[in-house]
Amino acid sequence: MSSSGTSAVPPKPSREERARRRLALVGGSLGNLVEWYDWFVYASFAVYFADDFFPGSNSTAKLMNTAGIFAVGFLMRPVGGWLLGRAADRRGRKSALTLTVTMMSAAAVLIALAPTYGQAGYLGAAVLLVARLLQGLSIGGEYAASATYLTEASAPNRRGLGSSFQYVSMTVGQLLGLGILIVMQHTLTTKELHAWGWRVPFLLGAVFALVVFWLRRRLPETDAFTKETAGRAAEGARGTLRGLWEHRRQAALVMALTLGGTVAYYTYTTYLTKYLIGSAGLSKNTATLVSFTALAVFAAVQPLAGLLSDRIGRRPLLITFAVGCTVGTYPLMSALGSASSYWSALGLSVVALLIVTGYTSINAAVKAELFPTRIRALGVALPYALANALFGGTAEYVALWFKNGGHESGFFWYVSACALVSLVTYVFMPDTRDAELDPAGAQGADPVAEAVR
Repeated sequence: MSSSGTSAVPPKPSREERARRRLALVGGSLGNLVEWYDWFVYASFAVYFADDFFPGSNSTAKLMNTAGIFAVGFLMRPVGGWLLGRAADRRGRKSALTLTVTMMSAAAVLIALAPTYGQAGYLGAAVLLVARLLQGLSIGGEYAASATYLTEASAPNRRGLGSSFQYVSMTVGQLLGLGILIVMQHTLTTKELHAWGWRVPFLLGAVFALVVFWLRRRLPETDAFTKETAGRAAEGARGTLRGLWEHRRQAALVMALTLGGTVAYYTYTTYLTKYLIGSAGLSKNTATLVSFTALAVFAAVQPLAGLLSDRIGRRPLLITFAVGCTVGTYPLMSALGSASSYWSALGLSVVALLIVTGYTSINAAVKAELFPTRIRALGVALPYALANALFGGTAEYVALWFKNGGHESGFFWYVSACALVSLVTYVFMPDTRDAELDPAGAQGADPVAEAVR
């Protein structure tokens, strides 16, 4: 990293190089979109299928059961991060991306065909559980492979912009699921949605995944990985836990900087619709429309924030997010719980997601910039997946647990505390904007060590 803290001006790429980078970014983003559509559509439609798989009259308890299965999927993310991160470092980013979308397609089919409690007792819930475990395995590798691919495929002075498309595609995938839900809410009766309509988005997800499988097989491999494999014959050094242990400081840093961001993200995305319905008292249709519109704004600002980080660095955006989330969660969530109209709920939701943008727009680039090429995918995957399994995947369940216990505001303080931990991390970590992804001749180069010298 340069001592001046400013990026050297790279040589102007050729027209062919620019076209190849655009293709890689579009192709990688579209695949990521479908992966996260399948992941999030479970949460979007849970209010309609919870009754089909769990008996009883307590609607909150049923949602807690479906949220519990949603959280269990996160337990497989570290396993997926390890297996598929290793594959991405050893066999290539492209092959790992192709494998993840195949597994996600299979999981979507399982959910679409799962029998209800009335048809097969708890067998249907067991099928849901298996499908979510498979999705967790897939998404555990998808995050790291796409983060690594988008960062490596970007121009050196545009890595923040390029990596921001990870959350653009993630969010558009969620918007696609919410959009399908909105259309179905206006074309089907509530009874039809509960009876069979909720299965449709999962069948569509399987079809989308097949299209992406075809697309990803045609993506180019990144230059960074190609140079890594051509320059070093020792394949055993790539993508191993021993290699990751050599960079354990970076791995710990990934977990700490992820903590606050992942809890905030899942609070204001997957949990928001249920919160607006269950706590604010908005109708399902209104709450869904609020989430859809707020997420559309959120997706649109990601590239702007990523581009800003390419100019001023990553840390200012991360610190802004953490400060805003630490001090703003309680008043924002309290106000959202009292929102009585579409516009008031929308305005507050947009404010919350703009704060979260400081993390989401650049976290992929920050994590990828911490590791050398030979261990980059695994280094991003495993610690990130562990943090998500412990905190991101359980955010919705923790929120419902507080609500069911009559202490809903306790969850607001929980989110603030997680953001505070990340704030301390951001304050003391080095800025990674100018880190070289491929330091010449440095197999084990440590961007963190270089930054503090």
